[in-house]
Amino acid sequence: MSDKLTVGCVQLTSTTDIAENIKISSDLIREAHGRGAQLIGLPEVVNLVQRSRRKSAEVVRTEGEETSLRAYRALAAELGVWLHTGSLVIKLLDDERNVNRSFLIDDMGAIAATYDKIHMFDVDLENGVSFRESKGFRPGDRAVVAETPWCGIGMTVCYDVRFAYLYRALAKAGASILMVPAAFTRQTGGAHWHILLQARAIETGCFVVAPAQCGDHEDGRETYGHSLIIAPWGEIISDGGEEPGVITAELDFALVDKARGMVPALSHDRDFAPAAPIGLRQAGE
Repeated sequence: MSDKLTVGCVQLTSTTDIAENIKISSDLIREAHGRGAQLIGLPEVVNLVQRSRRKSAEVVRTEGEETSLRAYRALAAELGVWLHTGSLVIKLLDDERNVNRSFLIDDMGAIAATYDKIHMFDVDLENGVSFRESKGFRPGDRAVVAETPWCGIGMTVCYDVRFAYLYRALAKAGASILMVPAAFTRQTGGAHWHILLQARAIETGCFVVAPAQCGDHEDGRETYGHSLIIAPWGEIISDGGEEPGVITAELDFALVDKARGMVPALSHDRDFAPAAPIGLRQAGE
């Protein structure tokens, strides 16, 4: 395996038009390739940002029919790069809901791995803002580490980042890079995005590559942006800010060994009894 890898993150404001999203994202992929990126990541739901389940159902297709997946496979083969699609909204034949699915495409255009987002964003934020992702998407049930010429890549999506045990499991299964494509809300992003991603890097001694949606979307969604590439010790190598564009960075895998050598927390697990409530001590005890 190679000791170094140049990665790129594509940041954009996906629309409700799949063809337009293919065009915009493909132009940015070409830009990242021109800057030397060998592995390029896209954000979550890159093919379609549409909160209306009715309108989404009119345009979403199965994996075999999905036009953006075909376009990305052809582009990866043309450019000779590995492409992580972030996630695509994919229609299911055995469920009324869709699936939020990541694809890792190799430099020949073949699908090397897929991952379905496990944790659903069902939340009630301030000012009456609510999301019920589980109503529109069927959650996945399988963690994935994909083998590449450089290292193992752990595949996750957005809200997964709040569940540290998933990332620990991916690191223990051989991941040196953690992909976290996202469409974080502006509200939660400003509060937690950087902190959560840095924590996942520090806890696992992995590089974190997190391409993000940004800006004001046609469906009314507001996303935070700030695509990040983070080193295993927790330093932010590159931050995409709030506007569409591309960031790149060279990853040196010696830093993974260095971070894990200094703080070998992945090998320090201990069994312990589950926590149980302890009642208040009575007066006089």
